[in-house]
Amino acid sequence: MYPNILRHPGPTPIPKKVQLAMNQDMISHRSEEFVQLFQETTNRVKPIFGTKQDILLLPSGGTAALEAAAVNTVSPGEEVVVITVGAFGDYFVSICEKYGFHVHKLETAWGDACTEEDLAAFLKPLSNIKAVFATYNETSTGILNPIEKLAKVVSNQTDALFIVDGVSCIGGAPAEMDQWGIDILVTGSQKAMMLPPGLALLSISKRAWKVIEENQTPSYYLNLVSYREWAAKGMTPNTPAVSLIFGLSAVCDLIDEEGGFTQTMARHELMKNMVRGAMKALSIGLLTSDEYASPTITAIRTPEGLELSSFLRHLKQNYHLDFAGGLGSLQGKIFRFGHMGYCFPSDVLEAVSLMEAGLQDFSYSFEPGAGVRAAQTIFLNANRK
Repeated sequence: MYPNILRHPGPTPIPKKVQLAMNQDMISHRSEEFVQLFQETTNRVKPIFGTKQDILLLPSGGTAALEAAAVNTVSPGEEVVVITVGAFGDYFVSICEKYGFHVHKLETAWGDACTEEDLAAFLKPLSNIKAVFATYNETSTGILNPIEKLAKVVSNQTDALFIVDGVSCIGGAPAEMDQWGIDILVTGSQKAMMLPPGLALLSISKRAWKVIEENQTPSYYLNLVSYREWAAKGMTPNTPAVSLIFGLSAVCDLIDEEGGFTQTMARHELMKNMVRGAMKALSIGLLTSDEYASPTITAIRTPEGLELSSFLRHLKQNYHLDFAGGLGSLQGKIFRFGHMGYCFPSDVLEAVSLMEAGLQDFSYSFEPGAGVRAAQTIFLNANRK
């Protein structure tokens, strides 16, 4: 039985070391062993977020942490801005509308980033904005928003909190939460963090804590003050995902073994360049510009003359290569090549090679080996530097 070559934007492959860590004997989440595990592991995650603030762990998907960030900071009727550049930005809109916030939606075309000029112009006529919500890496389009620059605009023009969804890039992209002025940064376990789904991680600035403490919107399971109080004791208020926290500790080990998080980010940048170079060599279009291209996922336009669903099904059935299709208005128009977490240049070369085999099966006109050669050249040149 051939293994499935999972090149999705999440869930992503799990390293053996992480699997073994998660298979340890269960411990009580109120034990001294857990307190030590929790404190050591959350401290080790701080550099990935670029923060000195605590890392809180929720036994949930990333969406619950995004909802927690919203409901703990904003009350019904208060005004917020939501920057949306794709499907997951729209999720933030839905969360905010569900709680009765007055939403100002800053929307760009799918495939384009939100620039600092876009945000500055949008904010100019607005006042009394309580929070600005943004997606750092838009999974549906492969856009990496210029979050550092957007944070500066928010700080210069408003008193609003800046709340960022980093679910599909934290662990693979630069994040300097404290330095950039991000007030709440959220990620999930199942993408660049190399874990199965079920664990959300977030960090909160001192400024945001003051807002949270004064917020009157009721919440129980997602009450972040409760998570902070229990985190001070090295625990969580409710039953945590103990096995995933064992795995998170192993993820930190792997990052250390790679040479630190700087090397991990460089690997993701290299894989991005390899994928994009390969597609250009194959004359296959890319949805996003090089300037705002994600280091964790590449959105690739449907090769000319191919019916996409048939092509993707063929790749999976015949070559065990599993790409993700497009979402929303991009369904059938793009597919998404995930290169995050436990993924390496050799995996990119494998996927491009198998994709070329599929293209030949569908009589797509190209020079066989051109994509692999382009990706390999980028890889070799990076190693020679």
